[in-house]
Amino acid sequence: MEVWDLEVGSWELGVTIWHVIKRPVVLVAGVAALVAATTFVWVEVRQEREYRRLVLVGDAALAGDQTYGAIEAFSGALALKPDSMVAYLKRGDTYRRRGEYAAALRDLREAAALDPTAPLPIELLGDVNSAMGRHERAAEHYQHYLLLDDRAPRIVYKLAVMQFRAGQTAQAAESLRAAVALDDRFAEAHYLLGMSLRAQQRDEEALGALTRAASLNPAFIAAREELADLYAGLGRRREGIEQLEALAALEPGRPERLVSVGLAYAALGQREAAVLTLGRAAERSPDSPVVYAALGRVWLETAAARSDPIAVSKAIEALQPIASRADATSETLALYGRALLRSGDAAAAERTLQQAVTRAPVDPQAFRDLAEAATRLGHAAIARDASERYAILTGSS
Repeated sequence: MEVWDLEVGSWELGVTIWHVIKRPVVLVAGVAALVAATTFVWVEVRQEREYRRLVLVGDAALAGDQTYGAIEAFSGALALKPDSMVAYLKRGDTYRRRGEYAAALRDLREAAALDPTAPLPIELLGDVNSAMGRHERAAEHYQHYLLLDDRAPRIVYKLAVMQFRAGQTAQAAESLRAAVALDDRFAEAHYLLGMSLRAQQRDEEALGALTRAASLNPAFIAAREELADLYAGLGRRREGIEQLEALAALEPGRPERLVSVGLAYAALGQREAAVLTLGRAAERSPDSPVVYAALGRVWLETAAARSDPIAVSKAIEALQPIASRADATSETLALYGRALLRSGDAAAAERTLQQAVTRAPVDPQAFRDLAEAATRLGHAAIARDASERYAILTGSS
């Protein structure tokens, strides 16, 4: 019994000693685990802060048009958080702005894969494909976007632009009607609808869409240009002139705007109004060859209609200064040669018209007038060659 008691006592003593030793070991292990967990959390927090800082740095660089710095910052953010849809999206958009489309597509595809419900990566994929001229592929992305949000007139408009550029004018018109149904004050959509309808030769409907675009945005240059052309094609020249006058008022620094108004008046037979308009253009732009070429043309047309020698002298007065310039165009020289021919100075006309036929792009009428001047002077070979060249260029026999 004594031996047993001794053994039992020894075992109990051993257990007691083990418990005494175990307590610090467990305590140390717990502290170590706590330190490790705290360190892990601290590292994560620090990485998250650095990630956010880099994204903000990238945004600031992009706002300052520092695209290279933005790419570096977003790349650093992705190194810290490789599954960041936002960083891929921002870097992809930056590549898009730089025109580096292959890199942009790579990043934007990754962003779309990380969050398939995010519409912005899909829109930007469409924009990149559009910039690359891949209209059908871009349209697919815009259609995908509309599956997520079918009430986005801006995206419907982008889809219509791709359809229009791909020659799908009927589909474009359908999309644009949907866009203006969502936003009736979308001037660009009304304009493109008008263009799509014109391409289908539905001119009256096009007129309504273009008129709506110009009424929504009175400074919409392209809409007014299209309206002026459409009115002219419909024979409604007076309304076309109103659009041309509006364009001249919108862009007073462009002399060709008033020139268009003046030539439109001349086409209506209102030569006095044409001359007055072109006179205004000359006052605004006294050094513009375009203005004086138009003025010379109108005076020549007046001379032809009335057999008016004064009109001929006015034409010469307008054309001579610009015809003597080293950069005189074939059209200017042809007009001046024609004026000289009408004044009876065939020799000077021939010299001027021979210059006109050497300037590209050549005015075919210069060959016709050269043939007439050479015939008057008895220069048969020159007259024959000029007549043949005129026939070739105009397809006349």
